[in-house]
Amino acid sequence: MAEQTPTGVIHDIGYRKYDGPRLGRAHVTRALFVESLRGAYGLGRSARAKVLPMLLLGVMCLPAFIIAVIVNVTSSITGEMPLAYSSYIFTTQAILIIFVAAQAPVALSRDLRFKTVPLYFSRPIERSDYVLAKFGALSVALFLLLTAPMLIMYIGALLAELPAGRETGDLLLALLGAVVFSVVFAGVGLLIASLTARRGFGVAAIITVFALSFAAVSAMQGIIRYEVENVDLAGWLGLLSPVTLVDGFQTWVLDASGRAVAPPPGDVGGVVFVLVTFAVIGACWALLNLRYRKVAVS
Repeated sequence: MAEQTPTGVIHDIGYRKYDGPRLGRAHVTRALFVESLRGAYGLGRSARAKVLPMLLLGVMCLPAFIIAVIVNVTSSITGEMPLAYSSYIFTTQAILIIFVAAQAPVALSRDLRFKTVPLYFSRPIERSDYVLAKFGALSVALFLLLTAPMLIMYIGALLAELPAGRETGDLLLALLGAVVFSVVFAGVGLLIASLTARRGFGVAAIITVFALSFAAVSAMQGIIRYEVENVDLAGWLGLLSPVTLVDGFQTWVLDASGRAVAPPPGDVGGVVFVLVTFAVIGACWALLNLRYRKVAVS
């Protein structure tokens, strides 16, 4: 009988055991946050991915630059900014909505569509860590989008020799309002995006929820305030839209220049606006964690 030759071969391809430091959950969460924040502006991605966020950033800053030029021309006449820092957020809300609608699905929908979420959870990371990284990244991205034009306006005010103390105080209050706007918008946008793996559906749903709710609430507020002449009832309707809700929050808490049709109705209304604002943030956080608890085991 002929001698049998071996049919299998073991190849040494150079694998070796990793003996470096184990960085753990905090490092993974931080890395996911940084990558998601960079992705919101297309950094580290293709040139095509950078076009829309950078374009929106430019469009966001253009009116601020024009305001800075105007205040330098007319400062000797008016002595103040033609538009308050806190009002700039409300005025440019359409750009914010488009940014959220474009980037919230980027942050979540692709992971759902290509079923990569379980891969994250195979590492030392919890569902709450994933939600925290994504929520924080989009909130910071929105805050940066709001901060850039405000700083341009602030520099223009200082160059126009407006009172530095007054302008600094107004800017800081507006930045606090921008934090609340950013967190609310990010929470609502991510919650909607987490419900579909299709990016296009997520974009359409986010724009519909933000734009339709604002248009409907503003229309009803206008009718009730000016036709029915009931300012308090018109103010309560501001609770029904994320845009008017946060505008009412900063109007009452920060004494900012509100731009909604009707402000919160008195101190009681102001307290309710604050409580509802934080309730919306908490609800978005809780529902996102619930959503990813189901995704992780699917």
